[in-house]
Amino acid sequence: MGRLTILTWHIHGSYLGALGHTGQDIVVPVKPGRPGRYGGRPDDAVWPENIREVPAEAIRDLDVDVVLYQHAANWTEDRHELLSASQLDGPAVYVEHDPPRLHPTDTVHPVDDPRVLIVQVTAFNALMWDTGPNLVRVVEHGVAVPPDLRWTGELERGLVVVNDLATRGRRLGGDLVARARETLPIDIVGLRSEHVGGLGPLRPDELLRRQTAYRFVFHPARYTSFGMAVCEAMLLGQPVVALATTEMPTVIDSGVNGFSDTDPARLHDAMRALLEDRELAARIGAAGYETARERFAIDRFARDWNQVFGEAMDLRGQTSSNDGSRGAAAEVVA
Repeated sequence: MGRLTILTWHIHGSYLGALGHTGQDIVVPVKPGRPGRYGGRPDDAVWPENIREVPAEAIRDLDVDVVLYQHAANWTEDRHELLSASQLDGPAVYVEHDPPRLHPTDTVHPVDDPRVLIVQVTAFNALMWDTGPNLVRVVEHGVAVPPDLRWTGELERGLVVVNDLATRGRRLGGDLVARARETLPIDIVGLRSEHVGGLGPLRPDELLRRQTAYRFVFHPARYTSFGMAVCEAMLLGQPVVALATTEMPTVIDSGVNGFSDTDPARLHDAMRALLEDRELAARIGAAGYETARERFAIDRFARDWNQVFGEAMDLRGQTSSNDGSRGAAAEVVA
């Protein structure tokens, strides 16, 4: 398989940057004013150079190998506005970033074309979505952190890295963060985090550099995909404290390579222990690093995605049978 041209949208900047490590030519549409889904390549993006923006009106004239949908609106609206007939009928992948929101087990995925390969970012998400006859692959996150950055942990404070915590509420654990901050020194960073007493947004490179000093990262989400911020923290060798929900129990062996529990009180105890004992934090962080190095390496992520692109090209043109059953099995790409 030679170098491909992949059309996608700017939905999650960190994820798009990771996709750039596939080595493919990744094209993102941009519109005047850079509205949602059409932000293109920001001037301050720390992304591989093979991610480039193209005016939205010029997309239909491109020779595209695979269309990668990343949002329900890409599927229901954007493709009909932007794509040519041949692009609409060509190889396609839909990466689903989230678990189902309407109902945890009975929500039918919006993709209704069995020729579209669906990628789930966690096995938990694949288990919960009803994706019908579509071929499903699980590609777990891959992240790249600068090799010269490692956790130091001299700052006796915890860090929460969540965007829009004020508006995303209980699902992302806003109430749990507020409760923890009543007795524990915890800072919050992320988009609009200043609305909940946080430090505001930071550039990804600046965030990684600053967070290395924090004793631990607290991931408070009740119901979401596996956070890339958790992957980054573990690859820095930084201890993670998180709710034992969704995919987290398959990653964190509590007390060994992190701390996880469904009882916030026990998580508070773990955070206090990390603040009081830097050697404990170093030991937990080192074990977490070894887990993340195997599971969330950017090279593994790139290989998995290149395999998916190849499968998508093979899938298009094949005749897919649909017996009306729901709940296709998922396969972890390895």
